[in-house]
Amino acid sequence: MARDEQGELRIGSAEGPYDIEALDTPAEELENSHLDLGSVLVPVVEGGQVTVEMSAEHEPEAVYLVTPHGRISVGAFAAPKSPGLWREVVTELAASLRDEGAQVAIEDGHWGREIIATVPGAAHRFIGVDGPRWMVRCIASGPDETADELGRLARAVLAESVVRRGDEPHPPRDALPIVLPPVLAEQVAAAQQQMLDDQTAGDDAGAPADSAEASVPGGALEQVASATVISDDAVPPAMEEPAPIEQPVVEDDEQMPRSSGSAMQRFRRNRRG
Repeated sequence: MARDEQGELRIGSAEGPYDIEALDTPAEELENSHLDLGSVLVPVVEGGQVTVEMSAEHEPEAVYLVTPHGRISVGAFAAPKSPGLWREVVTELAASLRDEGAQVAIEDGHWGREIIATVPGAAHRFIGVDGPRWMVRCIASGPDETADELGRLARAVLAESVVRRGDEPHPPRDALPIVLPPVLAEQVAAAQQQMLDDQTAGDDAGAPADSAEASVPGGALEQVASATVISDDAVPPAMEEPAPIEQPVVEDDEQMPRSSGSAMQRFRRNRRG
């Protein structure tokens, strides 16, 4: 990875995904620009929204950056010391996706092989990068017509993501745990309680029992504070039917902020400011 004139490795250079142990960016800068999910820190996206997917055991299973082009998730996995895990995963994942009925293509991307799986009306792009004892995977899902824009945005997000592997032993390929920041954890707990109350009361007139809607957020803290929560049984299998692309709730679609198309550009603007 390239370093600046002072020999420091900092966010904003699009040289990631970064290992947090090698990063020289102060923690307070990461707090403002990134969503800290424990094992991975993900940059927020202009015009985006955060969605948390909960498992049947009420544990965070995935966190999505929902953008006008589609949604992006970044997850980290344990890996052996020797590189090459993603190359193995590509072969297995491509075969699995084909078995589920998707049309699958493999393209050469910035970090190596990328998988593009298409189903009627939607495209899913899988990008992986090997790091020191970790592998990070980015999934971008959206409508066919925005697949190219979403792919570019996903690469920009991954190039500014940070992996926190930790010292705990994990078998290779195990997903590193997602730890929600306190503000987001409180939002999730409140949303789950609201879902339970609505189900108990049988109130169909209010918010749907499987989600809690959010307003259009701005920076990292605002996105965290107004996250959408969806339950495990509310998310359709990706390869059976395209998962709906949730959009920020606005009164007028023309007022919805548009993505700059590059997370890297946003961070450079922030640093200049």
